[in-house]
Amino acid sequence: MSDNELGTYLRTWRESVTPAEVGLPAGPRRRTPGLRRAELATLAGVSVEYLTRLEQGRDRNPSVQVLGALADALHLSLRDRTLLRRLTKEADGGDPLLCAAAPPLSRTARPTVRAVLERLEPAPAVVLNWIGDVLAHTGGYARLTGPIGLLDEERPNLLRYLFTDERARAAYPDWDRVADDLVAQLRHEAPLRDPNVTELADELTVTAGAPFADRFADLGTAPRRVGTQRVEHPQAGPLRLLHETLVLPEEGQRLVVHLPADDATAAALDRLDGRRPGGLRAVRSAG
Repeated sequence: MSDNELGTYLRTWRESVTPAEVGLPAGPRRRTPGLRRAELATLAGVSVEYLTRLEQGRDRNPSVQVLGALADALHLSLRDRTLLRRLTKEADGGDPLLCAAAPPLSRTARPTVRAVLERLEPAPAVVLNWIGDVLAHTGGYARLTGPIGLLDEERPNLLRYLFTDERARAAYPDWDRVADDLVAQLRHEAPLRDPNVTELADELTVTAGAPFADRFADLGTAPRRVGTQRVEHPQAGPLRLLHETLVLPEEGQRLVVHLPADDATAAALDRLDGRRPGGLRAVRSAG
């Protein structure tokens, strides 16, 4: 991990916001993508010298007021502001109160969570920890992901499969989008300075190279909890799935449920499950 993630995050956002988005004229001969430092400093009411120190990592402890002013100037969402605050804490050595409360990395799903999975059959559903280990799943999930190789390993891991198994790119036509989401979840939702994240990131940086490392270094991508995913299934054919993520914060886990996004997918999943069509119903996306 970079030792100046706060500065990188601020610079990334500054370069991604256009002058028009903050009410400034674009002007001729702009060599800097997005806003110039002087422009952001003026909008936030700080000096250019101070903003430079923040971006270069020479000052790592800005006040809450300065963070708020920068967030307002960059039009950050609530999620992005939360990440900005988190990176500030991390740059300052972490928040002892929060770090002490972080649960250890879970390797099993508790019985009540497994009971929830049973009630979700035959829908494809899976319980994951924050580094993407598969802890428990429904039979429907096994029928969905087993044929594409995701569950081949003794201890399956979504990130390891996605970045190191060549079958993953064939299985996910929107591979780049899936990769963005999984790395963003790893990057932003694990406890601060978690050694398990560092270990997995180091491993995938070596085994997968730039496709993983570049995403891991990108602090501007936030994970989506809902969305549509396409799967090319070797038995069921093309599938369109909606996914909904439910967070289990005390365990550091998340429950992901996949639902058919159209009637053809619903019928295909029914066939995989050995059921007559009509058992599963398509869920229409609001977007």
